[in-house]
Amino acid sequence: MQANLLTELFLPLALALIMLGMGLSLLVDDFRRIIRYPKAITVGVLNQIVLLPLLAFGIVALFGLETELAVGLIILAACPGGPTSNLITHLSKGDTALSISLTVVSSLITVLTIPFLVNFAILRYIPNGQEQALPIFKTIVSVLVITIIPVAIGMVLRRKVPALANRVEKPVKLLSAVFLFLIIGAALLKEKENLAEFFALAGPAALALNLLSMSVGYGTARWSRHDKRQSITIAIESGIQNGTLGIAIATTLLQNPAMSIPSAIYSLLMFMTSIAVIYWGNRTGLAVPESQAVPTPME
Repeated sequence: MQANLLTELFLPLALALIMLGMGLSLLVDDFRRIIRYPKAITVGVLNQIVLLPLLAFGIVALFGLETELAVGLIILAACPGGPTSNLITHLSKGDTALSISLTVVSSLITVLTIPFLVNFAILRYIPNGQEQALPIFKTIVSVLVITIIPVAIGMVLRRKVPALANRVEKPVKLLSAVFLFLIIGAALLKEKENLAEFFALAGPAALALNLLSMSVGYGTARWSRHDKRQSITIAIESGIQNGTLGIAIATTLLQNPAMSIPSAIYSLLMFMTSIAVIYWGNRTGLAVPESQAVPTPME
């Protein structure tokens, strides 16, 4: 498959399908929880929108990342949590309802914050970065089209034709998982000549961001007196990013495959760290309310 066909057509369609799968699992109640639990939502969103990018900039400086890899890590930090975080929260016996609500809110907010944060990183780390900056309006529209609109379509289907939504939800979940691994594989394959070097440079930084963001998320949640189930949820939402969107921004909007490497590496690493989180969550023996006993779709 030609590179331009992959990035211009297949990747956005795959991401839209992933987000459609998320929409098929959402209900209006998921938005009402934002009003019911404002404190938990606020702490989670602040971790996602403010603390995570600050951690990313600090890690870029600490690990000495430069140019494309530095921008790529900031792109990742600018992205919202993905549907994968909802599944991991469920498996970890966290607060799945809170996880879904946080994913929805962060997805809505980052539509507006992504272009500004990414452009700041480009100007900071790329020589003549002004020439490579994201067009703000086009980026907002693109992120809306490939993330928010498919979620909205999925919700409408769930509400208007629930039988159809229930029938297609499992196939969409499966295709979403397949597309996720194909996208990560394609991003790594396109930079195969520099892959070993990129892994050596960006791998430790990506792992540090993952572990640190989850630790800070859990710490701020406990400090603000949330229970363990809510705290583990906020930790997961802080550390499990929508790497697929990060890859799409780098390869489709910026036309720079090297910038997608941190998102691809992060997506692989976060599955490994998630196993530890799931194990720890189950070891705590937290009770899960019956209303949250339904798993959510994979990214």
